[in-house]
Amino acid sequence: MPLTIQTCTGKEILPFLDDLARLRIEIFKDFPYLYDGTMAYERVYLKTYSDCPDSFFVLARDPDDRIVGVSTSVPLEAEDDEFIQPFLNNGYDIDSVFYFGESVLKKAYRGQGVGVRFFQEREAFAKSRDRFRLSTFCSVDRPKDHPLRPPDYVPLDTFWRNRGYDKRPELVTAYSWKDIDEQEETEKEMVFWTKKIRLPAKAGTTNQ
Repeated sequence: MPLTIQTCTGKEILPFLDDLARLRIEIFKDFPYLYDGTMAYERVYLKTYSDCPDSFFVLARDPDDRIVGVSTSVPLEAEDDEFIQPFLNNGYDIDSVFYFGESVLKKAYRGQGVGVRFFQEREAFAKSRDRFRLSTFCSVDRPKDHPLRPPDYVPLDTFWRNRGYDKRPELVTAYSWKDIDEQEETEKEMVFWTKKIRLPAKAGTTNQ
């Protein structure tokens, strides 16, 4: 089932926010996020992306033109304090960091290279803005003996390392949401992964 890839920035995503919200609720219900989401929460959360002119989105559409996958990104400076503070604590230049939010894709379309394309498109956008020197994302760090961990669960660490990202245990934050087996929100530990952005060398110069 071939997919069509579309990109957009800033407020261009507004017509698609409900599609993204529904995908997040559907897909993040699975381990390791176990997210018990609502459309009301999603609309508040996603406002960060639609309000930022330098946010960037990659949409995957099926042959019937339905949105079956979305990947998001935004300058780190536009994100919540929980995501910014670990970088400040470790001496990073926040203005030079580009943050990858979620990549959500319906199960029927996985294994076709869409996940790789999501990373490629976001990295290309970050390079095009010239000021970014680091791309990053974070993932929830669940214990290996978590009671809701499926027996066949395979972490995405190898996929991320194959994209050139390194896990940074010193860059850790806590973010709250309600799990599917919880009565209220609780904090979850999130660990960041990073990759240096290598810009094209200009004539007469070298890239360091």
